[in-house]
Amino acid sequence: MRRVAIFGATGSIGRNTVDLLQRQGGREAYHVTALTGGRNIALLAEQARALGADLAVTADPANYGALKEALAGTSVEVAAGPEALVEAAERPCDWAMSAIVGAAGLLPGFRTLAQGGTLALANKESLVTAGPLLLAEAARHGATILPVDSEHSAVFQALCGEDWAAVERVIITASGGPFRGWNRAQLALATPEQAVAHPNWSMGQRISVDSASLFNKALELIETREFFGIEPERIEVLVHPQSIVHALVGFADGGLLAHLGPADMRHAIGYALNWPERKPTPVARLDLARIGALTFEAPDEASFPALRLARDVMRERGLAGAAFNAAKEVALDHFLARGIGFLDMAAVVEETLARLARECHLGTATLSLEAVLDMDALARLRAGEVVAERQRRG
Repeated sequence: MRRVAIFGATGSIGRNTVDLLQRQGGREAYHVTALTGGRNIALLAEQARALGADLAVTADPANYGALKEALAGTSVEVAAGPEALVEAAERPCDWAMSAIVGAAGLLPGFRTLAQGGTLALANKESLVTAGPLLLAEAARHGATILPVDSEHSAVFQALCGEDWAAVERVIITASGGPFRGWNRAQLALATPEQAVAHPNWSMGQRISVDSASLFNKALELIETREFFGIEPERIEVLVHPQSIVHALVGFADGGLLAHLGPADMRHAIGYALNWPERKPTPVARLDLARIGALTFEAPDEASFPALRLARDVMRERGLAGAAFNAAKEVALDHFLARGIGFLDMAAVVEETLARLARECHLGTATLSLEAVLDMDALARLRAGEVVAERQRRG
């Protein structure tokens, strides 16, 4: 029986992964070694019961008692805290979903690769902060990493059977989010409630704000560079409001291969779960005649500077990705708490990167897992200082 684990089971990606496991036989077809979640204890316990998980872990130690009580009378082992997440990842496993949001997903992903199985990677921060290390760890243990972001899954699928050396460019698409077409004056007044109202995708709060600011697409630019080894100048972004074309790959002969699919993450998850086979998934089938038209436009990088910052990071490499992601997470936290405005997020990230570049020489620093974690902590500190200064200035 195939052993599987889901890190971040209660988030959007995790819930969809559980849905697919249950549709494909559930506990009769899969041995679920671990499920982890955050504050949604009721859902985590429900999932663990339904799948007969060996272990359920909450990232917050304060929730240990609630999870223990929710799973009383079952054989499910209960644990809590960051160390428990890492220990769960060290359990033998054939396939694991890495769907913890943010830098917190980095260590569990690394530990999972040591099992030599397949890591379905939805935690984009792992590649952004430590891409070369993650790929080297997979190679060292004979493990496989499969991308789960819809864009990178699309690129991966378009490249199947193709000569990667013939790739001329990669184009990833962005919906434009709820603020497509807004100018800077309008964006300055944008609220968290408006930012989470994505027109196409059903996602969690944080990733929805990242999508609205194009920081999500910025992270995906860096992911593309790290996972596929494509030079920054050959990676493009197009705004595609319909969210039907997820990515395009251009080849040396001038041809383009596009991957089309509905705005439903179960396609990319199901592809990673069943790879190298394809099995039926419960996603809508496209009716192109009804859709009628697919449109594309260039992103407004003046109003959404996250893409420009990402290109700077791709050129710099080293620890720049770790600094970029940490600063972005801090800025996002303060925006959600209404401590800074929507446009301030990019300004905070840019100023933090500038300070750290003067302090640490990000691009030439030695890349190691310890250095990445240290930079994550330092960048959060510096970003907090930048936010505080902006708040004092009003």
